[in-house]
Amino acid sequence: MSVCTHPGWRATQRMPCSRYPMDWHLELRDLASKHPNLVLVKLDVANPSAIVSAAKIVEGKLNGAGLNLLINNAGIFTPVSLETVDSEEMIRAYKTNAVGPLLMAQAFLPLLKKAAQDSREEGLSCNKAAIINISTLLGSIERTPESYFKPVISYRCSKAALNMLTRCQALTYGKAGILCVALHPGWVKTDMGTQEADLTVDTSVQGLLSVLPILSEKHSGMLLNWKGKTIPW
Repeated sequence: MSVCTHPGWRATQRMPCSRYPMDWHLELRDLASKHPNLVLVKLDVANPSAIVSAAKIVEGKLNGAGLNLLINNAGIFTPVSLETVDSEEMIRAYKTNAVGPLLMAQAFLPLLKKAAQDSREEGLSCNKAAIINISTLLGSIERTPESYFKPVISYRCSKAALNMLTRCQALTYGKAGILCVALHPGWVKTDMGTQEADLTVDTSVQGLLSVLPILSEKHSGMLLNWKGKTIPW
């Protein structure tokens, strides 16, 4: 939610009810009352019809303008190993972590294309039009040996798929002036990351906010960390 309070940003926030306290929506409403640029949109990225409905709502809120920045942040994480993971868990992870961002990009593509077409900026940037997929170091195949102390198989595999999706989106949507990049926010102290994590939410968010403005065509289709450093596939 820290990203949503950035000055001058219009943002949407998706939180799955199953992972948050019953009163989580009250916190969101409180934020929206304090920040008029925060627009709450009901969305479940595992539900294709909900994605289409959300895109229509956002289109109405934009009043004829395009959408400059789509950040796919929703994700699920289950601590399963090679010995314990089953097909149902693998499918569930892929549906949210990889298929969800795919469908989100498809639904919001007309708004992103409009933003790119209306922009006077040269090249690719988040100010023009961009899709940012929140990924993870755990999805890096090359870096797996150093991070395998947490096997989390379904999460790793689905995020590796998200990285491939990002590269494919970059090659396809880049032609329309849309920047596509995957970002690793670090291991953050959240409900998913737990308090064992290295970074506070504020540190991660401030890092990401410093990276977004400097992204350009040279970063298209890449996986970067919260400091803007390249992570190998």
